[in-house]
Amino acid sequence: MEEKSSEHELTLVRQKNKLIGGDLLFLISCSEIINAVDREKFKHVLVIHASDLPKGRGWSPHIWEIVNGACEMTVSLLEADDAVDTGDIWHKLKLKIPSTALYDEINQLLFDAEIALMDYAVKNFGKVIPKPQGESVEPSYWSKRTPKDSELDIKGSIEEQFNLIRVCDPDRFPAFFYKDGKKFILKIEADNE
Repeated sequence: MEEKSSEHELTLVRQKNKLIGGDLLFLISCSEIINAVDREKFKHVLVIHASDLPKGRGWSPHIWEIVNGACEMTVSLLEADDAVDTGDIWHKLKLKIPSTALYDEINQLLFDAEIALMDYAVKNFGKVIPKPQGESVEPSYWSKRTPKDSELDIKGSIEEQFNLIRVCDPDRFPAFFYKDGKKFILKIEADNE
């Protein structure tokens, strides 16, 4: 915001009851439903979603995809709509995910893509012709992750479970396992030597 404040009038809002209106509203990590009445205060309301929509609608798509072996991800910029993750697409970016990137590195790649997509929207405001999501592609949905989704199989190898281990946020959703009825937390960090 500091970088762009000389070019644009910007406001950071953390609650929908504080929305006043404007040209663009970006919904980033928004957990509140922004209904049509709220969206009408803006010319465009845009969402950034870390999947190649219509595949991967729902919660934490990049985490689920990496756990399932993905080595790249698509990040979609789309219009907000009443049905979650169903709006018309403005733009997509593809990201390579290094096989050894840990959660913080993955989050930084995603953050950089979000900034690039917001910049794209601002630069192309009034020029973009949004495209409906591919109707020939069957939508898929990810469920909301819970702490249980970070549980490791004590009998599985590190190699088999590395993708799960590396996406687990060590503070909020750490990887864990049970041994003889006791829960153990597993945290991982790269040795940068």
